[in-house]
Amino acid sequence: MNTPIFSTLKDASFDPLIVQEVAPRDGLQIEPTWVETADKIALINGLSSCGFTRIEAGSFVSPKAIPALRDGEAVFQQIERQPGVIYVALVPNLKGAERALSARADELNLVMSASQTHNRANMRMSCESSLLAFDRIVRHAMAAGVRLNATVATAFGCPFEGRIDEDRVIGIVDIYREMGIEGITLADTTGMANPRQVARLVARVLERLPAAALTLHFHNTRGLGLANVLAAYEAGARRFDAALGGLGGCPFAPGASGNICTEDLVNLCDEMGIPTGIDLRKLLALSRGLPALLGHDVPGQLAKAGRNVDLHPAPDYVLQI
Repeated sequence: MNTPIFSTLKDASFDPLIVQEVAPRDGLQIEPTWVETADKIALINGLSSCGFTRIEAGSFVSPKAIPALRDGEAVFQQIERQPGVIYVALVPNLKGAERALSARADELNLVMSASQTHNRANMRMSCESSLLAFDRIVRHAMAAGVRLNATVATAFGCPFEGRIDEDRVIGIVDIYREMGIEGITLADTTGMANPRQVARLVARVLERLPAAALTLHFHNTRGLGLANVLAAYEAGARRFDAALGGLGGCPFAPGASGNICTEDLVNLCDEMGIPTGIDLRKLLALSRGLPALLGHDVPGQLAKAGRNVDLHPAPDYVLQI
């Protein structure tokens, strides 16, 4: 008889779940309205006070490609860095890596898609060309003593090619590790993953690297984001990307809506007794300020509904019955 999924979560003593906040990069990169540099810095400083140990604070891509993040140097140079917080920068090439290192990024995140079509759309090059570029970045970063992480985008499915062979994803993970890249991210770039698929692939990857080196990056495009987190956690993953308010999406993938929502994820963990070390009250205050900052509503649910412990007074007519 098959064991029901999540059965091992019942009455368990939970390992901490690490949340890496990605709203300042993945969240803001597709916003149509320019967010002022000072506002980006204030957002990151606010996040730094919430208990995160990792924040993806920006990217160093071409300003023509992602104009919303063209102020990466100023952001990294002016944020108030908190002890114990790793400030991550996404870089597409050696030039971007050099800019990130000059701005004092603590870790560089490289991205290549498992899908050739998506990689050409996103990075404007083949996967083979991306790996050649990675080799130069890795040597440069290692010489500077900076941490490295590499992402396998579209690891669970591609909007152009459909299903991605798991063996191809495993092969890319092996190549990254052979290059000397310590951290690996599996990204569900357009929200095509399902819990059984996630559990299977995570288990295979964790045969090759420790849980501390693996990050899962889920989008909630089809409503399965938090279910996929639980499936990955049960399979042994312990680190997850999330974006405040559920912001974000890939500008080069049709239908790629936002990331899983940070406060919704932290609330799930709080309700289940999974420690995150993140102050949910502070997080909610930041999230509730996003609509005014961005000029539109955001997908996150908890900021609208409140926590389960945030009770309401009974209507007057109830008290009179």
